[in-house]
Amino acid sequence: MEQKEHFKHLESMYQAAPLNQFYQPVMTVSEGTAEISIELDSKYFHAGQAVHGSVYFKMLDDAAFFAANSLEPDFFVLTTSFTTYLTKPISTGKMTAIGKVVNKNKSQFIAEAVVYNSQGQEIGRGNGIFVKSKSKLLDVEGYN
Repeated sequence: MEQKEHFKHLESMYQAAPLNQFYQPVMTVSEGTAEISIELDSKYFHAGQAVHGSVYFKMLDDAAFFAANSLEPDFFVLTTSFTTYLTKPISTGKMTAIGKVVNKNKSQFIAEAVVYNSQGQEIGRGNGIFVKSKSKLLDVEGYN
């Protein structure tokens, strides 16, 4: 399969995930990178009227995950660990996470992601370790 076709299939797989019906994210994938954006809504808020940390985590993990899976054309990758740092609260505008692979070897990918507000200011970051699973991408809903 051609690399650009793989990226488009990953984007389709992401949109097919039932959870993304709630967040309505937009994602683009390229070699070793992924960018995800969501428009904010009060349904993402905690009681303090700002975006809940789970939304930061989802954006950061998803961006890093798809950056890693962009380099694995045959198998679904899995997050084995992910560390998240929330550096600034947000309650309006858009969140955009950019993930990139920073290291790859035979058994794992290490990827980092940064999430920004509408003004381009960093509001969070994270890094994770991802491994190839036994599940073929062609068997994953939405991939083909």
